[in-house]
Amino acid sequence: MHRVVVGALVSEDRVLLVHRSPRKRAFPDQWDLPGGGVEDGESEMGALTRELHEELGVQIVTSSTMHLCRLTIGPAEAPVLVSAWLVHEWEGSPANVAPDEHDDIGWFGPDELPPLAHEPVRRALVSAVWGRRSQRPQRSTRSHGQSVASQRATASASGTSRSALSALTHDCAVTSHSSEDVGYR
Repeated sequence: MHRVVVGALVSEDRVLLVHRSPRKRAFPDQWDLPGGGVEDGESEMGALTRELHEELGVQIVTSSTMHLCRLTIGPAEAPVLVSAWLVHEWEGSPANVAPDEHDDIGWFGPDELPPLAHEPVRRALVSAVWGRRSQRPQRSTRSHGQSVASQRATASASGTSRSALSALTHDCAVTSHSSEDVGYR
């Protein structure tokens, strides 16, 4: 099974998206989360770190990541496992350093978030970043977000349970099949 990781850089209640090049075979001319294929022997976190560096020129702080959702797409005979992550801290300024992959990048808030290549990922992203505001810890105003440890400490201090915090990041386990070849290439 082909595996793909994608990551949402989150800063001050905005997320960074990439606009896939119209020349891409899979999901051309669409906004999506940056990422790509997991190489043989590579962990999801290793692939996420590599892909976001290759595409955006940033080095993610792996301890600041939270799993968002996982879904299976593509035809039943050649499924693709997509694993989406939230990234709250990174080093460097995101830039489009992979112009063959995408022709634009942009920060989006809840009212301007465009459709994404995978609607279940979009729904999970909206829920995790902007939904259930009264149940989730407030984000830091630091330019690169807040670490998982800081979120948990904030959640604990505010009375938000660890299970409520976890529920924010694992609410899509969807399988969708189509007859199209949907590998990320």
